[in-house]
Amino acid sequence: MARRKRLLALTLAAPLLLLGCSTENSGGEAETTAAAPSGGGGTADGDLQFAVVTHGSAGDAFWDVVQKGAVAAGDDLGVGVDYQSDGDPQRQSQLIEAAVNQDVDGIVVSMANPDALQDSLAAARTAGIPVVTINSGADRSVEFGAIGHVGQDETIAGQGAGQRLASEGRRNVLCVVHEAGNIGLEQRCAGASQGLGTDVRLLQVDINDLQGAQATITSQLQADPSVDAVLTLNSAVAPVAAAAASDAGSSAEIATFDLNGDVIAAIQDGTVSFAVDQQQYEQGYLPIVMLKLYATNLNTVGGGRAVLTGPGIVDADNVEAIASLASAGTR
Repeated sequence: MARRKRLLALTLAAPLLLLGCSTENSGGEAETTAAAPSGGGGTADGDLQFAVVTHGSAGDAFWDVVQKGAVAAGDDLGVGVDYQSDGDPQRQSQLIEAAVNQDVDGIVVSMANPDALQDSLAAARTAGIPVVTINSGADRSVEFGAIGHVGQDETIAGQGAGQRLASEGRRNVLCVVHEAGNIGLEQRCAGASQGLGTDVRLLQVDINDLQGAQATITSQLQADPSVDAVLTLNSAVAPVAAAAASDAGSSAEIATFDLNGDVIAAIQDGTVSFAVDQQQYEQGYLPIVMLKLYATNLNTVGGGRAVLTGPGIVDADNVEAIASLASAGTR
């Protein structure tokens, strides 16, 4: 009880301290992996239990890497890590509430739809459970009482992608949004417009129906041959866009956010020109480090600003060095 009272006071004060220092829903099913503490034995550190609750859809390779990072951090630090995800924001909120009810020592959460998570995160704050946000919702993290945020700045990343496309002479760009309502994806497209110097055109697809997504992209490319680039926002959608360009007989450049094995292979064979890499392994790993430091030493990181994990560009110049890491599931 004493620990909870102490954490409650500190968590409520965290937003002030930090400030002073400075999708249509994907509908994925929940997936659970528990990492038993290793190396912690019966020590206080080994007794720490952290929950990771993301909005990733089942089978999404991006979130598989986040999960690997979180589980590896738990193993390395000797703490318990339970990872669950659900693409539906209401069900994600319920998973957070379940973690609160389990009286975990800290929660990591992605906030693609922050408003839907507000009540459950308020419950965590009331219970004195520290929260680190990741991936999406950085601009609402302090507002929701989180002690830190880990991810890339989506607008800056979008600007980088847009600038790269502009440097290659692209002007008529489709920005393919795979989760409606995901504010991070909207920020990427807005940033791409800024970097490109002209508005990109948003095209909505469903990541849970990649065959349908391919047909939609193909149709758009056939209807408008002036499209000279397609920017996808997820590694699973990039190969689909490349296939769509082939189906449509389009010479549009294909670029993407995020990496997986298929994207690495596509960059190697030239069907995808580059990927904006946000190093999502770090988005799983670093928050577990932050929560342990907070639990054992009352440390916070970031001073009210996000700890940035990207963006970086992976293209033909550096893809070979990264390929083996991607195949191991850490990039």
